[in-house]
Amino acid sequence: MKTMIGASLLAGSLLVSGATAADARTKPTLGPYGYGAVKFGMTVKQAKTTGDVVKKMPGHGGCSGWDLKKFPTPKDSVGIYISPNVGLAAIFAAKGMKTPEGIKIGSTVKQVKAAYPHIKKDVHGFYVITVPGNKEAYYTFGVTHGKVTEYGIALNKQDCFN
Repeated sequence: MKTMIGASLLAGSLLVSGATAADARTKPTLGPYGYGAVKFGMTVKQAKTTGDVVKKMPGHGGCSGWDLKKFPTPKDSVGIYISPNVGLAAIFAAKGMKTPEGIKIGSTVKQVKAAYPHIKKDVHGFYVITVPGNKEAYYTFGVTHGKVTEYGIALNKQDCFN
């Protein structure tokens, strides 16, 4: 009975908002293992098979740069790094992405600290924390004037950047 009531409330709220039940279930988050079908550790071939990525920068034996098709980046940047050693190693957030805890570009430092009470600042001034639910990855948040201006998720063992 509780499940039916919950489903009815969800359906009613989705009708009011114009969303569908499928949207509510499938809206991807950035973390804890990737973004939607694009997951940490995927090879280039596996990532391409999702149909969600587009190549931007060849690896030349090192990490290659990619974008999520729904979130293209400017000409000289990438949204994803794929390493020949560890597979998909990092994803950088685009406007509109959220962590499972609701943090997004524009969130306040107060919201970040509430979502991640044990977060610490690193020597470069970024807020860094192990991803809840995935001890093999970390979030890093860049903050300017008290608001998140950039963030990403990466494997601890990523070998694409410092």
